Amino acid sequence: MVARTYTVAFQGVEARPVEVQCAVTPGLPAFSVVGLPDKAVSEARDRVRSALSAMAIALPSKRITINLSPADLPKEGSHFDLPIALALLAALDIVPADAAETTLALGELSLDGSLVPVVGALPSAMTAAEEGRTLLCPKASSAEAAWVGATQVIGADTLAAVVRHYTGQAPLTPAIPGEVTQPDAQRDLRDVKGQERAKRALEIAAAGRHHLIMIGSPGSGKSMLAARLPGLLPPLTAVEALETSMIQSLCGLLDEGGISRTRPFREPHHTASMAAIVGGGKGAKPGEISLAHNGVLFMDEFPEFPRTVLETLRQPIETGEVMVARANAHVKYPCRFMLVAAANPCKCGHLADASRACSRAPICGEDYLGRISGPLMDRFDLRLEVPPVGFADLDLPASGDSSATVAARIATAREVQTTRFANHDGLRQNADAEGGVLEEVATPDTEGKQMLLNAADRFSLSARAYHRVLRVARTIADLDGSEQVRRPHVAEALGFRITARVMA
Repeated sequence: MVARTYTVAFQGVEARPVEVQCAVTPGLPAFSVVGLPDKAVSEARDRVRSALSAMAIALPSKRITINLSPADLPKEGSHFDLPIALALLAALDIVPADAAETTLALGELSLDGSLVPVVGALPSAMTAAEEGRTLLCPKASSAEAAWVGATQVIGADTLAAVVRHYTGQAPLTPAIPGEVTQPDAQRDLRDVKGQERAKRALEIAAAGRHHLIMIGSPGSGKSMLAARLPGLLPPLTAVEALETSMIQSLCGLLDEGGISRTRPFREPHHTASMAAIVGGGKGAKPGEISLAHNGVLFMDEFPEFPRTVLETLRQPIETGEVMVARANAHVKYPCRFMLVAAANPCKCGHLADASRACSRAPICGEDYLGRISGPLMDRFDLRLEVPPVGFADLDLPASGDSSATVAARIATAREVQTTRFANHDGLRQNADAEGGVLEEVATPDTEGKQMLLNAADRFSLSARAYHRVLRVARTIADLDGSEQVRRPHVAEALGFRITARVMA
């Protein structure tokens, strides 16, 4: 007799179903796991044997074979412990075989039989719902998985509790979803003294999910401005929250099964490797660009990142997804993020101040910003020079709109975009529009179009830059409450595209 249960193997954010087969046959005593397991899966037999021994269950003196089907799919991770144990218990007639066959299980076993939480419970629950099965997992992971309401989720503390549940001795109650994580207190935009143009750029970038680069001397407030972005962005929609949480689940970042409606804000250090930023490493794990999906990726000291790391951003910025290709894994992750970069104008940081600039000015500025390639710079919708703040401005009282006021305008603009792109799959914000859709929604009036054509000719804008100006102008019009993109909207968009000499 072959007993069966089910689990998953992770490929990116996708959890592929795996059938766990167990056969107990006559022969020399042995316990083997086949089906392309990695080291952690192969070691499951020792953890399962010890957990069963802790329950006073002795394995028979027969040959036990565990097959993980499909056999050509690589199996990685310790979450195979529980399904292997469940299939073995069904083969030994300790739990009903039909109950095991209708279950999708995942969980790591301790030697004493307790269940250890594992990553990936949320995407596993999605697969269980698609397959019409019950999800069995450690209790610490059940609150996360219970957010998928289309399937029943059972959480257990120990393997003994699993046995009592399936034998009817002490049925376990279905898990309930974790709490919605409340956002931390956000920093207010009014804390930034001066820099009104920079605040306007932040508002436009947040409203349309446009990429932004800020270049200015040290202490001008670039990082301070970027830190206020989370307080300007609207909460994640239900679909976006699920997408983001599935990636966080794979990385074990969901706290006690709670799902946050706050948009991610990732700020990696400039010493981060390519695998840390783009994804990769053992098992091709998601990188910072995927963890920033539906949120913000803030890269301070942008030119200090390795050139190879910066160049790998070019394709994900355009496509909204990244393919992590390795010798034994080809995994696709979503990465629809807003890139906000900050940089000094040169190595010393005082290129614009002749009294403080180094002896190599202005060549040092060309060399320093030259680390950012032209094609990458062309992908920034908004380019902003952040001037230093005078000491007199620091003594002035807070001015300008608060973060709450600006966030309300941004939320209204995003609602307009949601309605606009409701019938277009894959389009959510103005930054996503392209081709015929962009021409339909962002074509300016006669005066605006003539201004854009003149600017494109005079400043030799690329086709990409031309379209990005249109998208920014469309966002400015949305913030202005205008259905038509007009000349002032185009003028402001061009002003953020063609600005400082340091970005020429």
